[in-house]
Amino acid sequence: MAEEVQLRDKLRKIEALFAGAGTAGEKIAAEAALQRIQTRLAELERSDELIEMQFSLPDQWARRLFLALCRRYGLKPYRLHRQRLTTVMLRVPKRFLDQVLWPEFQELNAALMQYLNDVTIRVIKDSVHRDVSEAAETPQALPAR
Repeated sequence: MAEEVQLRDKLRKIEALFAGAGTAGEKIAAEAALQRIQTRLAELERSDELIEMQFSLPDQWARRLFLALCRRYGLKPYRLHRQRLTTVMLRVPKRFLDQVLWPEFQELNAALMQYLNDVTIRVIKDSVHRDVSEAAETPQALPAR
């Protein structure tokens, strides 16, 4: 599917942006970018104090993306006993969180949400009804019957 290929390409470009990768034509750009980020994380772990952060992620897609991104960088996300499934805990150097992990997550999540929205609208238009607009706003509630 062409849209999925475009999304994957966009995700790679976003990753390259945050990793400081060179030209798009590099065969090993993705691995080199990941290695640079992991090296930066290791340096920050040695020089910065780890902070424990709690994230409340709004939906399963954002949570899965965030967990995968953390694990890609060798971080170990967790939940405390009795925490909601939407909660993710993470011990991470603050500078890495602020400069790499969170900005990259936000960019990737925005691209993923746009893709999921586009697919949802297309499926609804094709399978349910062509009008996918929001409900009309009325000035007041309708009178009771």
